[in-house]
Amino acid sequence: MIPLQDLNPTRRWPLFTFGLIALNVLVFLWEQTLSADQLQRAILDISVVPANLTAAPFSLESLLDSLRSMFLHGGWAHLGGNMLYLYLFGDNIEDRFGRLLYLLLYFASGFVAIFAQVIIDPTSQIPLVGASGAIAGVLGCYLVLFPGVRVRGIIPLGLFSRMADWPAWAVLALWFVLQLFNGLLSLGVETGGGVAFFAHIGGFVAGAVLGWFFMRIVPQPPADLRREMLYERASRYRY
Repeated sequence: MIPLQDLNPTRRWPLFTFGLIALNVLVFLWEQTLSADQLQRAILDISVVPANLTAAPFSLESLLDSLRSMFLHGGWAHLGGNMLYLYLFGDNIEDRFGRLLYLLLYFASGFVAIFAQVIIDPTSQIPLVGASGAIAGVLGCYLVLFPGVRVRGIIPLGLFSRMADWPAWAVLALWFVLQLFNGLLSLGVETGGGVAFFAHIGGFVAGAVLGWFFMRIVPQPPADLRREMLYERASRYRY
């Protein structure tokens, strides 16, 4: 399924979610101002190269490279897919845990994601770019917090497609299983680039663990309030 909407209202405007989306878009637009050679050199200089991170995993430069890598993208499709998932699922995490814990979960998941991929291929010279690992953490947290929320999206069926509503646990569990399956298939395969599946896996697991932990230190809305909010939103939900 390609998700388009979740039936999950928020109580406040998702300032940091929109801020992260804006930063990612601005950085990508900056990338478009560079020539192909300039962009290649810039990515090698300011993003994570696994072999370099392996040589100095806890240096300041490795920390900065890891942070910068989360805002670089390899193309419009890469950026668009990541921002769609962040837009759909990030607002509810920010709303439930507050902005500071939300940012902590986002960036902590991103760092775990990078190290997960580097552990799998520590000598690789291929840069790791994209917000996918951090956003995978948001998805993992969403699965813990809102497993039963309905998600509406498109199910591609060859030349045709159809709209459907699935529970969040089905949408996100399927996404995770696909990452795990493709990650296992990629082991030992020499490629010149591609999707960092183990970054997705590591980020998702980190987000789920942090979400479970944050639930125990942040007061949660009463169950009756959550049901009331969902009912009010459902009355405006259109097919």
